[in-house]
Amino acid sequence: MSLTALLIWIVVGAIAGLLAESVVHGIGYGLIGAILVGIVGGLLGGWLFSLLGISIGLGILGDIIVSFIGAVVLLLILRALRGSRRV
Repeated sequence: MSLTALLIWIVVGAIAGLLAESVVHGIGYGLIGAILVGIVGGLLGGWLFSLLGISIGLGILGDIIVSFIGAVVLLLILRALRGSRRV
């Protein structure tokens, strides 16, 4: 993986993670957490979209959209898991 590709992953992850955190309120993982949520969300979103046979061909904008949707799903899963552990 080139340095450029790594930087693109980080930027897309940051954008998607911050957008997802603004939609799913009450999580608050900070900037590093948002980047990680966005990157993992991108992997999750890519898997979900391929599973459903959906293809978004908008270049980096499409990558951000897929990552955002995956990050929202990931944050909702994390919220459900965090909520289920409270006593």
